[in-house]
Amino acid sequence: MALPTPLQAFSAVPKGPVEKLTADKRIVNGEKMTGAQAVVRTLEDLGVEDVFGLPGGAILPVYDAINDDTKFRFVLVRHEQAAGHAAEGYAVATGKVGVCIVTSGPGATNVVTAIADANMDSIPMVVITGQVGVNAIGTDAFQEADIVGITYPVVKHSYLVTSAQDIPRVLSEAYHIARTGRPGPVVVDLTKTAQTEELYYSWPQRMILPGYNPTTKAHGRVLSNAAKLFGQSYRPVLYVGGGAVRSDAGEQVKRLSEVTGAPIVTTLPARGIVPESDPAVLGMLGMHGTIAATGAVQQCDLLVAIGARFDDRVTGSLPDFAPAARVIHIDIDPAEIGKNRQADVPIVGDVATVLDDLTPEIERYQAINGKPDLDAWWDVINDLREKYPMQYDESPDGTLAPQWVVQELSRQADPSTIWVSGVGQHQMWAAQFIDFHKPHSWISSGGLGTMGYGLPAALGAQVGSDRDFDGKKPVWLIDGDGSFQMTSEELASAFFDHLPVKIAILNNSVYGMVRQWQTLFYKNHYSATNLLDGEARQGDVIGEGENEIMDVPDFVKLAEAYGCVGMRVFTKEQAEEAIRKANEINDRPVLIDFRVWKDAMVWPMVAAGASNSDVTYKPGVQPLKGIQA
Repeated sequence: MALPTPLQAFSAVPKGPVEKLTADKRIVNGEKMTGAQAVVRTLEDLGVEDVFGLPGGAILPVYDAINDDTKFRFVLVRHEQAAGHAAEGYAVATGKVGVCIVTSGPGATNVVTAIADANMDSIPMVVITGQVGVNAIGTDAFQEADIVGITYPVVKHSYLVTSAQDIPRVLSEAYHIARTGRPGPVVVDLTKTAQTEELYYSWPQRMILPGYNPTTKAHGRVLSNAAKLFGQSYRPVLYVGGGAVRSDAGEQVKRLSEVTGAPIVTTLPARGIVPESDPAVLGMLGMHGTIAATGAVQQCDLLVAIGARFDDRVTGSLPDFAPAARVIHIDIDPAEIGKNRQADVPIVGDVATVLDDLTPEIERYQAINGKPDLDAWWDVINDLREKYPMQYDESPDGTLAPQWVVQELSRQADPSTIWVSGVGQHQMWAAQFIDFHKPHSWISSGGLGTMGYGLPAALGAQVGSDRDFDGKKPVWLIDGDGSFQMTSEELASAFFDHLPVKIAILNNSVYGMVRQWQTLFYKNHYSATNLLDGEARQGDVIGEGENEIMDVPDFVKLAEAYGCVGMRVFTKEQAEEAIRKANEINDRPVLIDFRVWKDAMVWPMVAAGASNSDVTYKPGVQPLKGIQA
């Protein structure tokens, strides 16, 4: 095992000649190589199998060390933001750490959005960025940017590496930090000096992480206290969030529901953690959730938050949220507990581990004291399900209802399909109307809400499917025409890397979710939300006669320009046939342009009632009137 060298994380520029410092620290037992070669070797020794990125001057030594003998697959993207999102999609689909490598300056700043996105959604990711040489730091050198400083608020941890000998240890630590505790992104900023210096490489590395000991197992009497609350509850609800997905705790959540009789409601990232066919699953709660899920939470006397953080899109007005409920909050991050809602029983630990210990404790309590009769509670819940099923309006102008498109995609899809979405109305329709069969089958930008996330995340998911599931898990991307255009250049990556992603664009010619808010809160003032699709200038017409379409862009031709299959759909019959064909094509990407009704609303946000322009809703407003606790 290699001995550790002095910690370089957050270090200032070394004092004195660089040559003398590196020579003094050099270890002479091991294989001699450059820092750039050590980057590649360390990733291989860590078991990294897939890497996403885009080269540039300050990271060229690392790219020079990537060759045909490199053990990991490298996927070249067309924009650094896409490298980050692809690493995210890969991480969610596989449960592994996503890795991307980009250059300094604009390359590094381009990936900041993906880093912030991964931080909000607790996605394990290592981002390796190039940096100018040590002696050039602080001189405003060409393509210099303080990426450690820039990303400090949105990373789990950061490193600035100024010495080659630190590279294996730092990457080992970054990989460990990213995937343990509450997962998140770690930035490793590599100076060009460190990449070109020589070191003596050995493996494994001894990590220096004093004080980093994430709590995974519950301590004290909290489990017995939680079991007692379950024993006293006649209206419990399991409120399951993305943390349960990161912990791979689907089986544990299902078991807890079976033992206690409690219904399951999920946040957006947790869709599919328990199959939708399970009668205990009420769907998504919150602003765009089902009435049954939100209504159950409003009436519950015990709310069990499992890897969830009481996000504002779930709670709306905090004082009005589950007002009569006692709270058990399970989370691996102690900072989340009590942040938004005070917990009666706080439990810090890994969700799967905690539930493995909690469920037997509840069974012991029930054996002594009996199990509460929840029949009356389920009568209330089933009444809500019957009265307020998820529904939508058909288009009055003959265009497709986007919700119908999503339902048809779900109906025809393989049960093992991995679903990915961009951000906007289509994201909510996908979350509402897809029939999720398995955990890790839903990938979407939740906390940050990043438009443009969909296509690169789908590419990462497809790489993960190819790697871990032999491509037997198809990947469908549901995107909007606005969100898709932010990263549509990644069609080139999909084509050249033979990634048969299937893309459904719900094309309504507007920024749909923003326009919906304008409808609700800004008196139909549609400022800067019309994409002018179909309103091209005379002379820009595409096609002739009955086939005349004025599209900017023409998504079908765009797909074909990138070597992909493109189809355009106007009717239900055309849609059914196009989806069938897409499911049969497995040698290249397929894009279907679905023409959908632009005035379609995401339900039941309107019904649930929104109180102001911040879209802070009160769950008790009609049609939920009369079902509050």
